[in-house]
Amino acid sequence: MATREPEMELFGRQTGFEYSETWVGYALLGMRLTMGWVLFYAGIDKVLAGDWSAGGFLMGAASGENFMAGFWETMAADWLWLIDPLNMWGLTLTGLALMLGAFVRWSAFWAAIMMLFYWLASFPLEHSFIIDDHVVYAMLLFGLGAFGAGRILGVDDWLEDTEFVQNNRWMTYLLG
Repeated sequence: MATREPEMELFGRQTGFEYSETWVGYALLGMRLTMGWVLFYAGIDKVLAGDWSAGGFLMGAASGENFMAGFWETMAADWLWLIDPLNMWGLTLTGLALMLGAFVRWSAFWAAIMMLFYWLASFPLEHSFIIDDHVVYAMLLFGLGAFGAGRILGVDDWLEDTEFVQNNRWMTYLLG
């Protein structure tokens, strides 16, 4: 089993550790598939419901002690025509992309943005002080993008070998 010992500087301090490439690969694949399913299921359930709306959630955020209550009320009153499809299809498509390993960095970025919005709307947090499940999901998504987890048994591995991506290296910022 291949192991590595990366050395890096974090917060001005040299650090390093040893890890198994094989187990990291399994872990990243498992996290990518799990997070993909969580997002996909949350989205497709809303799409298939037919009458789902973010209005109730947004008004709940607006009616509590949330420091952005006015913002959520405006979203619920004036922007549901945009928020509802972005939420339903954003969750569905980012989840599908993660499961397929396609455009993982792009998808993980937008899914993390959605998680941060859910986190902001959840204040004050019911079961935590600062960190809740939305922050955990956002950090997991950040990790999947940073590692380029779409290259592990994913479509991104194939896409990065195409002539188009080879000629347009900026595409690698979306893939991986």
